[in-house]
Amino acid sequence: MQDSPRYVKLTDSLAASPQIQAADMAAIAEAGYEVVINNRPDGEAMGQPGSEELRAAAEAAGLEYHYYPLNAFNYPGDDLASMAALFDDSRAVFAFCRSGTRSSNLWISSRTGDEQEQARQHAQQLGFDVSMSMG
Repeated sequence: MQDSPRYVKLTDSLAASPQIQAADMAAIAEAGYEVVINNRPDGEAMGQPGSEELRAAAEAAGLEYHYYPLNAFNYPGDDLASMAALFDDSRAVFAFCRSGTRSSNLWISSRTGDEQEQARQHAQQLGFDVSMSMG
């Protein structure tokens, strides 16, 4: 298998990552993650693995898989409360999109009150463009 996927830990139990491959699911599980969230719409780029291929690989690795595709037109999606619940789950969550930016912005948008601004500052310090969460 190739190197483990690159990711940034947003919290002790939440990571955001650029695009992963089906072959990465075993390494994600070995790293202690239990839930994978795919925030990248199918067909966004040539050669990108499809959500069903990723779902099958995640489940084969013992991971729970959620497909919650986002783009600039549907951000933050139609079920932000469910995403907030997953981000706040006691299990370790691994979220990904093309670069990790949508996933990190979704986490920021799922925060409330002062937590949202703290999350925005934290993600920005980690190098993410947080402009999607400003709306």
